[in-house]
Amino acid sequence: MTAQPHEPAAGAPTSRYVVGIDLGTTNSALAYVDSKESPWRIRTLPLPQVVAAGEVDDRPTLPSFLCQATAAEQQFNAFALPWSDAPQPWAVGAFARDESSSRPGRVVSSAKSWLSHSGVDRSAALLPWRGDPDVERLSPVDAAAAVLRHLHDVWNHRFPQHPLAEQDLVITLPASFDEVARELTLAAAKQAGLPRVVLLEEPQAAFHAWIDRHRDDWRELVSPGQKILVCDIGGGTSDFTLIRVGENQESGDLEFHRVAVGDHLLLGGDNLDLALARSVEAQLAAGGRLESRQWEALVRSARRVKETLLADNAPESLTIHLPAAGSKLIAAGLQAEVTRTDAAKLLVDGFLPRVDLDAQPQRGQSGFQDFGLPFAADPAITRHLAHFLTCHRHTGDELPALRARPTDAADPARPDVVLFNGGFFASPLLRDRLVEALGEWFTGPDADWTPRVLDSQQLDLAVACGAAYYGMVRRGDGVGITATLARSYYVGVAGPTPRAVCLAPGVAKAGDDFEVSDLEFELTLAEPVEFPIYVSSTRLVDAPGQLIGADPAELTPLPPIRTVLHASRKTDAQVAKVRLHAHLSEIGMLELSCRSVDSQRSWRLQFDVRSTTETDLKPHESSAEGEGFVDDELLTAARAAIEAVFGESAAEPPSKLMKSLTAALDLPKHEWPTSVLRRLWETLMECEPGRRRSAAHESRWLNLVGYSLRPGYGFAVDDWRVAQTWRAVSGKLAFPSSLPESLILWRRLAGGLADGPQQGLAEPLLADVRALRRRYSGGKAKAMSTALDPTRTAEIWRLLGALELLTTTAKTELGDAITELLPKRKLAPRAADMVWTLSRLGQRKPLYGPLNTVVPAEVAERWLQAIMDWAGDPPVAHFAAMQLARRTDDRHRDIAEPRRDAVLAWLRRHEANDHLVQLVETGGALEAQERQSAFGESLPAGLRLSE
Repeated sequence: MTAQPHEPAAGAPTSRYVVGIDLGTTNSALAYVDSKESPWRIRTLPLPQVVAAGEVDDRPTLPSFLCQATAAEQQFNAFALPWSDAPQPWAVGAFARDESSSRPGRVVSSAKSWLSHSGVDRSAALLPWRGDPDVERLSPVDAAAAVLRHLHDVWNHRFPQHPLAEQDLVITLPASFDEVARELTLAAAKQAGLPRVVLLEEPQAAFHAWIDRHRDDWRELVSPGQKILVCDIGGGTSDFTLIRVGENQESGDLEFHRVAVGDHLLLGGDNLDLALARSVEAQLAAGGRLESRQWEALVRSARRVKETLLADNAPESLTIHLPAAGSKLIAAGLQAEVTRTDAAKLLVDGFLPRVDLDAQPQRGQSGFQDFGLPFAADPAITRHLAHFLTCHRHTGDELPALRARPTDAADPARPDVVLFNGGFFASPLLRDRLVEALGEWFTGPDADWTPRVLDSQQLDLAVACGAAYYGMVRRGDGVGITATLARSYYVGVAGPTPRAVCLAPGVAKAGDDFEVSDLEFELTLAEPVEFPIYVSSTRLVDAPGQLIGADPAELTPLPPIRTVLHASRKTDAQVAKVRLHAHLSEIGMLELSCRSVDSQRSWRLQFDVRSTTETDLKPHESSAEGEGFVDDELLTAARAAIEAVFGESAAEPPSKLMKSLTAALDLPKHEWPTSVLRRLWETLMECEPGRRRSAAHESRWLNLVGYSLRPGYGFAVDDWRVAQTWRAVSGKLAFPSSLPESLILWRRLAGGLADGPQQGLAEPLLADVRALRRRYSGGKAKAMSTALDPTRTAEIWRLLGALELLTTTAKTELGDAITELLPKRKLAPRAADMVWTLSRLGQRKPLYGPLNTVVPAEVAERWLQAIMDWAGDPPVAHFAAMQLARRTDDRHRDIAEPRRDAVLAWLRRHEANDHLVQLVETGGALEAQERQSAFGESLPAGLRLSE
């Protein structure tokens, strides 16, 4: 069989070694080929790692766990490695995994799952999630890089003459990883000193490993027309891939075509551990919850129990031992027995239930909120698999090489062959149940049917070996897989109903180019443009340029594409007419660009990674873009009203502006839609020099800019608008009396400010709060740093509460200060403002910030008592108590049940709103009025922000 065309570019240097790395959720591995060996073979590299304090040993895999050394361990260099004499602050591998039960607050795990988690700032130091106070945190990218760095160092220690950075290197990732997660994987590799890598999907790697094991007989094991299902379920993800066997019409050689991949599912061995831990917790805590330290230890122990009881020749039962609660270290710990029968019933029936082929996965929120990871809402792997197979009944039928598939009575959704991969299938119980499910779905009326199961030896090493094999395929030596894009990409089109135009079809292959020739954009240069981008793993044959409805059941929004186009010369036209161009690179990354219709100019487009790595905001969460715009004549009149106050020949006083705008737009102020407000902002920025005419001009300008751009996000390219406003205003006030109005401006735009500006705004205000705290605690008072008095200025407090990107340390200090100052009589006029700030600082669900900025539950509990003791405005107190006690079903965010019961009793006793009580008791989403209370003012008309 001829190899698929994956050869590197002509003239590219050829390294001696080809290396494959499986960067796994639970275990990582490294395999390699020495190209000077003939015939070449794949070998796995033994991986030295710390297995006990002061002890290093070789293991075939590297557990993807990191444990931070204590001060004593660093002092004695307990994590010393053969290639370095320097004290090691982290241990990577077996020791870290084993220590995760006894000291979970010092151990980082599941870093790969965090790379795909859009609900946190993946560039922020947040792991270990809810770690010990003295632990240095790592970002998910840092943690993945640490694992790769260890593999890098192992290789260079073993092959010092051939550094890993100079070898052909393939790193695997889940097939369902989106573009952001792929980019972050590449960033982690670069941080680990590996700047030149190729990415490969894990199911493809597993199949390549199978081909390598059957070099001599693979042609006898598969035949043209067959459909191969690769089920790759590891510690963190469930990946489904379909490979179809074709026949080259000219040569007659067999070909493999990867035609479909499943949706990204955070569903794997970690979920089984959590389910088993929940079951044991119910026994030990009598229906309540264990302390966090005990729970973390229980989850780690559950992994060991699961692996033992679901294996061949499992014992009848195992006992789990947990440490004592709280500070009673000499008290007896807890223990529970788990039987093999109970474990099988819970885990096999719970995750692989018998369902019909037409079953649909449940939507909503996962019952597992632990560790902050967004686990799949439906834990039934069989239900997800059934949906995947039925969605792809005919995927690939359009490919010429695959049209020879036999036509028989079998359901086209049926796979003929199955390859299992991942640690999940180390258990024969789980493997056999999935085979049974496939048999039940496709058994005919006349005879039973079961799929042919390909042998899957060395589940923990197959992906790394397959990656090394693929590296040889890229050199033209081996049997390759022709992989289509397997996801269609679309650009959103504005209109009365959501629509999208196909940019690149799912049947695209590496090297393909697409241009939507009948869709042109006229773009103003030197201003940002945003393209809403969607992806679908089910609509794979839409043609480029095809217009479809943006059905959320079929299309998933990605981070938007954003760019600023610049002309080559100032004399060039300042408007460009462009078409969108898509190119599928060799490593499966989609590259998009704008190409000028009238010239040879081209602009590269970038996914807005910030929208998923720095906040938990979803792109396109607002319906405001679809409102359309107010009539141009009205906007022209509004522009004239602004210019009459701030323009070069202004004659009107600032006091008349709002009345003039209301008349010009023929709408009351609260009904101005978001699209109109953003246009007003544009005019205000053009007239920005006019704010310096007087203090009244500047105050009105700041007020209207903030009103027009609130809440700083939710509309296309709002982050750019906020950045422009920051550059124009920060540190550049013309009149000191405008300072209070500037605080209102930044409070309104806080959701669009990055963490740096937020920290810059907070520092002087926090200094003022510290000075106030010292004054009332009998200490030596210091002068205020901002010329504003927190006892008089409400906006100092409200701005601090709106800055959700502040660290939990800063929030805790501020909240503690508020609880101390709240009873002071002289501060009574500001008490309601301080309580509102406390509600934002301690909220269990952020309005826009990432989850890693939520203060610990025990801190919120401390503040709750101060709120309930406050004798001020009841509605303000009720709302604040709800914010701090609101149920999320994440044990690390939720307050303790006794405290929740006390809050519920207090709310009911004081006749709080029924919905506030419900939010504390069972959870749910804020209603419109409650969201306005949380933001501190109304939101623009038409803006729909998701929680």
